[in-house]
Amino acid sequence: MISVDPNAPRGIVWIASYPKSGNTWVRVFVHHLLRMAAGKPLEPHDIDELHRTSRSPAIRIDLFERFLGKPVTAANAREITEARLQVHQAIADEADGIVFAKTHSFNGEIFGYPMINRAHSAGALYILRNPLDVVVSLANHLNVPIDSAIDSLAMSLNSPVETEESASEVWGSWSENVRSWTSNPPPVIQVTRYEDLLADPRARFGDMVEHLRLDVTPEQIDEAVALASFDRMRAAEEKSGFYERPEHTERFFREGRAGQWREVLSPEQIQRIVDDHGEQMARFGYLPSH
Repeated sequence: MISVDPNAPRGIVWIASYPKSGNTWVRVFVHHLLRMAAGKPLEPHDIDELHRTSRSPAIRIDLFERFLGKPVTAANAREITEARLQVHQAIADEADGIVFAKTHSFNGEIFGYPMINRAHSAGALYILRNPLDVVVSLANHLNVPIDSAIDSLAMSLNSPVETEESASEVWGSWSENVRSWTSNPPPVIQVTRYEDLLADPRARFGDMVEHLRLDVTPEQIDEAVALASFDRMRAAEEKSGFYERPEHTERFFREGRAGQWREVLSPEQIQRIVDDHGEQMARFGYLPSH
């Protein structure tokens, strides 16, 4: 990824992850930091305000249709992939400096086109999570059985379908996604394990602030960490809902803890996930001990 001037970076800073790996948690933290840095008051239901500071380019249907010249549902995968680069450039051009964007895309190429427009990117925060826990959350999120979620986790170049509200991203399999962002990443990509965020959120979020070179105070970091706590986000959702929650799920912020797979997955399911993703799991200390 490229920053033309390291002293005055411009372009998109990606908050990237495979789905159900902590992306929203990081977005809430960044949202509060940017809000405080701008001197703006706390919104009454702040988890529904994330679009103000970090929304997915996939939902910029206005931009996709501008470059496609037709609805995304009428476009084929190659056309959308080509238009995506133009959408990313337009988002970067709209911003004065850097702009944060959410993505679940893998950092690779389709039809010879990169899924992430590196020429208009300033950097990234990549969050990864143990796939044994991811699959439990993903099954609930997609409203499918665990075994179907395991299949989805292993599906090469996996991608949701286009809708009138969203142009699909290519997630890839869990291993493809993780490998694409974490194999010899340039310094502008910071990689963080979800489990490390859980263990010491103040330290790990502090590392993100240092990486991003945000002009905020230690007190503002402390407050943003508190405002982004899982318990607070879950309580806010229970009180007033959350616009990113799928209609078929009871809640978006379900448990958020590490190790829940031990209570849910069968030995056979665990082995399937290890067989599919063992190489990347070993890199990050996710292989289960026997």
